[in-house]
Amino acid sequence: MTSKERAYLKKMALDMPAIYQVGKAIITPELTNGIDEALEARELIKINVLKNCMDTPKNIANVLAERTKAEVVQVIGRKIILYRKPKDNKSKYFK
Repeated sequence: MTSKERAYLKKMALDMPAIYQVGKAIITPELTNGIDEALEARELIKINVLKNCMDTPKNIANVLAERTKAEVVQVIGRKIILYRKPKDNKSKYFK
């Protein structure tokens, strides 16, 4: 992903609400499956890491990206933005 693409995705995610929260249980298989399904449907998602989480948001982002075959767009504070190209190559964000 180029820096221009990353900047564009950050801009698109700015007003987007977080659709998942990672808390004390950290990364469960159910959470990973849910995020995988959300990426399939939306391409770009925002995740909130709660204060009671034992791991750092950066580590969580890397693990989730690896397990869902997504790319980490940004980790800022306790927010994670993930992006995955659709399988049919018909992206909402890139032509």
